[in-house]
Amino acid sequence: MQSRIENPGPLTLTAFAAAVTLGGGNFIAVRFSNRELAPFWGAGLRFALAAMLFVSAAVFLRLRWPRGRDLILTGLYGLLTFALTYALLYWALLQVTAGMAAVVLAVVPLVTPLLAAAQHQERLSRRALLGALVALGGIVWMTVGPEGLVLPLAGLLAIVAAALAIGQSVVVGKRVSGNHPVMTNAVAMMVGAPVLLGLSLLAGETWSLPTQPEVALSVLYLVTLGSVGLFVLFMLVMRRWTASATSYSFVLFPVVTMLLEAWLVNEPLTVRGIGGAVVVMTGVWFGVLSPTARPDTPRLSPKVAPAVPQLPR
Repeated sequence: MQSRIENPGPLTLTAFAAAVTLGGGNFIAVRFSNRELAPFWGAGLRFALAAMLFVSAAVFLRLRWPRGRDLILTGLYGLLTFALTYALLYWALLQVTAGMAAVVLAVVPLVTPLLAAAQHQERLSRRALLGALVALGGIVWMTVGPEGLVLPLAGLLAIVAAALAIGQSVVVGKRVSGNHPVMTNAVAMMVGAPVLLGLSLLAGETWSLPTQPEVALSVLYLVTLGSVGLFVLFMLVMRRWTASATSYSFVLFPVVTMLLEAWLVNEPLTVRGIGGAVVVMTGVWFGVLSPTARPDTPRLSPKVAPAVPQLPR
């Protein structure tokens, strides 16, 4: 078993690279979706369709539906992961670049132990706290220039709130027991999608299907590859490698997103943006992903499927 963990093999590495690419591309796809679809409606439509796929898979696999405490916790997990997180993220991506969003969400592995320690689930390490301060410095460097704020404050705060929601969803998800990951996602999305659609109605958004080819392809991508496909790849990697190794995807997402954004939407790569991203990813690596930090790193229960991968999707 140890040799398999240290030497994951070409199949696992290929799956990991594909997952990082798909996850990094999700931020770009959301920005394309926002070009035509209102943010809450676009998110609700995405997860309503993805929920159908997960429910179909759960029925096909004859999985047991959660009951009692597990059902309540899975529902709360869905509210945090798919309703709150993606309501904030889709709205924020109207204000900030996809690369900036990916960089800020890269702090999720740091946010999670901080929240878990605050709720007495785990012990807070000094490395995690120091890493969080380094990452925060990187975010400040990216967003505050000599002339003041470089990016809209509201959009930045929305992404930070989304990172906190993802971290809390992991804390809640670790309490769910006995659920197959497919069932967890099915139930969670069935809870999250109606909330997003309700927010859309309250906001007075127009419900329409995409007519622009690039928007339609983006929605199709987010439902299939960006949600279901990403989930399958991460489960493959986690079963053949380690959870800590899989979590490296969080610090690689911004690299993929920023490169794709420069290529697809001509968003220029700036020295400030690249430098801030490096500082943030260094803080995350130092705080929870480096070999000496991993004993204090929270572990996501194999019974719970990561959100976007987490992360976010």
